[in-house]
Amino acid sequence: MAIKEIILPMLGETMNDGVIVEWLKSVGEPVKRGEPLFSVETDKAVLEVEAAADGYLREILAPAGTRMPVLAVIARMTDTADERMGESANQRTEESANQRMSEWANQPVTPSSPHPVTPAPARLFASPRARKLAEAHGVDLTEIVGSGPNGRIVEKDVAAYIAAAPKVTPVARRLAESLGVDLRTVVGSGPEGKITKADVERANERMKESANERISESLALPLPPSPSLSISPSPAPTETPMSGIRAIIAQRMHTSHVTTAETTLTMEVDATAFAALREKLKTRFAKELGFNISYNDLLMVICAKALRKFPAVNARLDEVAGVIRQLEDIHISLAMDTERGLIVPVVRHVDRLGLLEIARATHDLVQRTRAGKVLPDELTGGTFTITNLGMFDIDAFTPIINLPEIAILGVGRIQEKPAVYNGAICIRKLMWLSLTFDHRLVDGGPAARFLQYIKQLIEDPDLMWV
Repeated sequence: MAIKEIILPMLGETMNDGVIVEWLKSVGEPVKRGEPLFSVETDKAVLEVEAAADGYLREILAPAGTRMPVLAVIARMTDTADERMGESANQRTEESANQRMSEWANQPVTPSSPHPVTPAPARLFASPRARKLAEAHGVDLTEIVGSGPNGRIVEKDVAAYIAAAPKVTPVARRLAESLGVDLRTVVGSGPEGKITKADVERANERMKESANERISESLALPLPPSPSLSISPSPAPTETPMSGIRAIIAQRMHTSHVTTAETTLTMEVDATAFAALREKLKTRFAKELGFNISYNDLLMVICAKALRKFPAVNARLDEVAGVIRQLEDIHISLAMDTERGLIVPVVRHVDRLGLLEIARATHDLVQRTRAGKVLPDELTGGTFTITNLGMFDIDAFTPIINLPEIAILGVGRIQEKPAVYNGAICIRKLMWLSLTFDHRLVDGGPAARFLQYIKQLIEDPDLMWV
């Protein structure tokens, strides 16, 4: 008889624990080596863990929603379906798991700990196929009641929700969104009951008539006596646990702020030629890539060239040895705003890649980061960071250094403005850059020259390829 313990593996250098999101196999089901067995949420991503051996899942010790330390026993397997577990083995396994949980939970929380031990927040459980179908049809999973184990949403739940949703033409849907008409209250007159533009317009007119009637009725009523002045109680404030990725972000931002001599330089750049180049490249490579080359892709080429020219910015402090160590490799991090918080994936060896290679690597990282599928080791090892808030209409800001890096480039929006160009006032596309650097390691002069060189490459992008 062979009882195989399933442990929670360490999926990254900084991983101390994880939350079991869902088991992809039920107790009693056969398991093949290499099959996804369960998914776990770390402080950075949600990852699927594959089975290490063939067998049958016989017992789950850590159900979905449980936070466990790495290397803790979370389930057991046997070679055959009818193999007896054995009371003594079961008892030993549970005692071992309980002992590890107790030791882990009773460890003191130190400043180096990524976050305190807290119970996992409530999660929305849905199978991967259900999530994929919901995403394809723009369905909000929070509106669906799951029929699977423990209320888990499965594919048939999403399919039933889609089937029950009102059928509506694209024009009618856009009109309803602009007018604020609830499509669930509209009766369709089109083929098979499909809601048309005319149906939405009639529903909107009925809404207006109903509102006018209520206003007329209220005007006809006598005014009520003036009430005495009273202050209604304020609603109870909401509370968000300072745990998980929020705690990680808070701790890292605080550490960066209090341990570095942060200084920010800002500079306005003429991005007219830069924007024109991007449009040209979008048209040239859209079919080949399957997506558009982004400003961030071009900025990575520019920053890699600048970091190679100014190696003092591509460095880090070795506090143990008491030296500033310049780095040979250039790995550029890209700050991303996601549903789970600020995530910073890393594109490695940017200076060795061509533009299309950078675009493919960045697009893949962005897609997997947003889906929570990025690997923990893909979020570490950066030597310089780009953070772009231009899509939010931000001009200039003071980004915080992403330790252990020593500099970060903030990118603002590109905006058409009157400017002096070749001795005449004309409309140009201008953009602000914000470079925050650690003044302990880099002086203002070298940092300013580094930013000035980036400005030159943006204003004359032909120099990117020289």
